[in-house]
Amino acid sequence: MTVVVAVDGPAGSGKSSVSRAASLALGYAFLDTGAAYRALTWLALERGVDPADADTIIRLLDGFPYATTVGASGSVVSVGETDVTDAIREPRISARVSDVARIPEVRVALNDAFRRIIASTEDPGIVVEGRDITTVVAPDATVRILLTADEEVRIARRSSELAPSAAATADQLRERDRRDAQVVDFLTAAPGVTTIDSTHLDFDGTVRAVVDLVHDTISQRQDTT
Repeated sequence: MTVVVAVDGPAGSGKSSVSRAASLALGYAFLDTGAAYRALTWLALERGVDPADADTIIRLLDGFPYATTVGASGSVVSVGETDVTDAIREPRISARVSDVARIPEVRVALNDAFRRIIASTEDPGIVVEGRDITTVVAPDATVRILLTADEEVRIARRSSELAPSAAATADQLRERDRRDAQVVDFLTAAPGVTTIDSTHLDFDGTVRAVVDLVHDTISQRQDTT
């Protein structure tokens, strides 16, 4: 049976980089669901579409040429023939991705696509991270994690990633949290979801916490069978 590790958490919690590193340590596949929303936002902006224009965004989903591949050097995200791995992390995308993610039809379509990817993985396990993962996309996942950290820590981490001013990063992160909170509750662990607070952990320590939790959960399940 494929082990599914579902990871949710607020912006700047490190869930993408930690989940990717944990997948490599575990020998599992990796799915960054947030990259799909960012890629769709990138496509909208490239075509001059307002990301808040729900009707037009929904039309962009028809034949949306999104793909992601993962290797030891990281993940590569593409839209059609264009590599957008770096472009989707630009501040202009971060500022508008919540407009796309809050459209119900978009969430339904992409969540269905994520479930198909999870079901079709040929690896012994898969680490899936992003919004709704622990409660909507994979509520029956083997391991469900809410990865979080204090707001100040998340702001500092996001600043080091994007390199804008600290004030601009703080405002953007708070606004992202505010918008996302209107769609999903990503700050409170649902029943059966384990919270990992990385406020006082470095990157390697956070990855170890995730990997150890997966190993412990699998071991406990084997002991009861």
